[in-house]
Amino acid sequence: MDACFAAFDKDQDGFLSIVEFELICKALFRNDRGKVYALEEDRLRDIFGVFDTDGNGLIDRKEFEICWNRWIKVCTRPKSAFLVVDVQNDFISGSLNIKKCAARHDGSEVIEPINKLLDTVPFDAVFYSLDWHPVDHVSFIDNLHLRELDESSGIRKDEARVYDTVTFKGPPMLKQRLWPRHCVQDTWGAELHKDLKIVERGVKVYKGTNPEVDSYSVFWDNKKLTETTLSSQLQEKGATDIYVCGVAYDVCVGATAIDALTSGYRTILVDDCSRGVDLVDIEKTKAQVISDNGVIITSSQVMAMVEGRDRRPELGYKLAMEIEKGKRSKSDIKNKIVD
Repeated sequence: MDACFAAFDKDQDGFLSIVEFELICKALFRNDRGKVYALEEDRLRDIFGVFDTDGNGLIDRKEFEICWNRWIKVCTRPKSAFLVVDVQNDFISGSLNIKKCAARHDGSEVIEPINKLLDTVPFDAVFYSLDWHPVDHVSFIDNLHLRELDESSGIRKDEARVYDTVTFKGPPMLKQRLWPRHCVQDTWGAELHKDLKIVERGVKVYKGTNPEVDSYSVFWDNKKLTETTLSSQLQEKGATDIYVCGVAYDVCVGATAIDALTSGYRTILVDDCSRGVDLVDIEKTKAQVISDNGVIITSSQVMAMVEGRDRRPELGYKLAMEIEKGKRSKSDIKNKIVD
């Protein structure tokens, strides 16, 4: 830390100006071949402001200690979790085979690149999510007769078709996309595909177990009523970066990536390890992940990022903003105590 501070304190005045801090960012944000990633000026100023805690336009040694321990160390030595979403029989060759959906994607194509990553990349943790639905689950079109539709639902029961969205009566009212019966607990369709590599240290996370609410994200159900075990296990392992992939790109994979970003994780979507339902929705998913400071890469780029040799400015910015958010939360708590 001291050597880094001294190396970039070019005028040796005991402080880092924003010009000197920019040199740190140029050294930090580069790929494994040494190419420097551009960092927009407004983002540079935002990051600098997070660590210039007294707002005097300079980072002193005490402020740099926070920068070093909470930001630079994470950027260079991330703790990475690999999250394989719903690579289950029903989505690949069973009742909800995504080949039959609009995008015509073959879900089995994710297995080989995922297995290669599991064999070669030193992830700190590996998770497998499974849709794990009870027989009376709200998302199954053949269970439509079990519940009342709200008057606001634009589709009547006798008109509803697979992939339509209806609104069930509350409380609370629930908008629900209708799917074929799939991934029913303890059935062949709910099993992970036989060709998917299951590592010894891998952890299975089950979702969609409440019959009254669907659960696309591996973090939460769709109404944010119930959390899975994923968050607590990520915290326990000290994960900073989450690599998300699997089936379906624009449904459960996308929802999980967005929830990971919302939860404060640096999030990486692995494009060639994911397959989806609808091409337009896949592009919307990508756009949202990027707008939330996530990154989309191919599996060939994963190793260098996990090992901290390929460091993306989007992820550095995301981390800095989370540090700032944490500072504001602590300040709010202190103000409430004083009040």
